[in-house]
Amino acid sequence: MGLQHTLKALSDPIRREILNLLKGGRMSAGEIADHFPVTDASISRHLSVLKDADLIRDTREGKFIFYDLNVSVLEEIMLWIKDLKGDQNDETMV
Repeated sequence: MGLQHTLKALSDPIRREILNLLKGGRMSAGEIADHFPVTDASISRHLSVLKDADLIRDTREGKFIFYDLNVSVLEEIMLWIKDLKGDQNDETMV
């Protein structure tokens, strides 16, 4: 997916918080939903958007689906932002 799609997925505060939760390791949809005052259907939609943006991956184990971060996409975004920011050490002090 493109950068625009990824940034759009990151624009929602619930999706950003889901990513923060997944920093601690993989979680089921139910475990994720327990952290939010929204419906399970809403969480499912947020997870779908994050998955479509390739920010998370899912693994089915029996009746459960577990989600974890796809850090390679996050690293690409960080490198792009770092490149956009430029090297601050090249600036001359006045």
